[in-house]
Amino acid sequence: MDAVRGGAPPLDPELAAALAALGGPAREPLTLENLAARQERDAATRPRPTVRELAADGRFEVEELRVPGPPGGPEVTLVSARPAGRARPLPLLYYMHGGGMVTGNAWSVLPQLLRAWALPLELAVVSVEYRLAPHAQYPDPLEDCWAGLVWTAGHAAELGIDPDRIVIGGKSAGGGLAAALALLTRDRGGPAPIGQLLLCPMLDDRSDTFSSHQMAGVDTWDRTSNATAWRALLGDRYGAADLPPYAAPARAEDLSGLPPAYIEVGSAETFRDEDVAYANAIWQAGGEAELHVWPGAFHGFDTIAPRASLSRDAREARTRWLRRLLARPGGAVGRPATVQVTAGAGPD
Repeated sequence: MDAVRGGAPPLDPELAAALAALGGPAREPLTLENLAARQERDAATRPRPTVRELAADGRFEVEELRVPGPPGGPEVTLVSARPAGRARPLPLLYYMHGGGMVTGNAWSVLPQLLRAWALPLELAVVSVEYRLAPHAQYPDPLEDCWAGLVWTAGHAAELGIDPDRIVIGGKSAGGGLAAALALLTRDRGGPAPIGQLLLCPMLDDRSDTFSSHQMAGVDTWDRTSNATAWRALLGDRYGAADLPPYAAPARAEDLSGLPPAYIEVGSAETFRDEDVAYANAIWQAGGEAELHVWPGAFHGFDTIAPRASLSRDAREARTRWLRRLLARPGGAVGRPATVQVTAGAGPD
């Protein structure tokens, strides 16, 4: 491709400084050779707060649940949390963590989700502990998420949530799972989410977009890491022509009938072009999507540089979208499109 001639888009100065300070093994590409070591390191170092810690001195009601998994599979662990003392049914964010399908856990994402959204938006959160590749390959992780969603919707009363106001969401690999889950619920006739929150979603196993070549060896998650993760997830089906869209949502030919989507990605990110294309395909199918392309942002920028201005802008934009979505009467599906695109200087 000609991408090399043009180079990579310039990084936001604050993000560039944070990335330069990172260095070390955190920027080493993921390969089949170092995958096992990276998984061991992640399991040993990634935060895993306890129920008591997540409860934050009584501000939240938190419970670990083990619910029936997919047929023939193990139970699925869900971590359910909600602001304490709320009697009425709350809307729910059903969330899938990131980690390239090979790392991460359901507990580590909750402190930020609870601070950012549960309290200010009066929102319950359920985080899913899905099985990781390569020990579990497609469709196992997605079926874990499906089983957890079906159980959660079916036990809404005891969880204190409103089954008609469920938003599914996730970041990176979790964003890809959320997109796949939206397709799956549409096609299986399962619980109908009112929105899908897709943060830098991992959507395309083919890794052959312009941005995937442009950001090779540059982004924190480049096409080498991406190919390794997809191979771990798909095994012998990696790159297959007949791979179903539930495995890689970018392959979907029909994106009609989906809940409104919030899609964000960085301009200096491997996933940029596949995420922009996914938003465009939703619009072409007559659906609703709000797309943000954050200028000069790399993959995981808001985690690596949480205090940067661009990170704050991104968090605020997500919150505004959620607030608008939850304020809609009678749910969000089927309502007229409101499209907002951010691609340039400044916030949305």
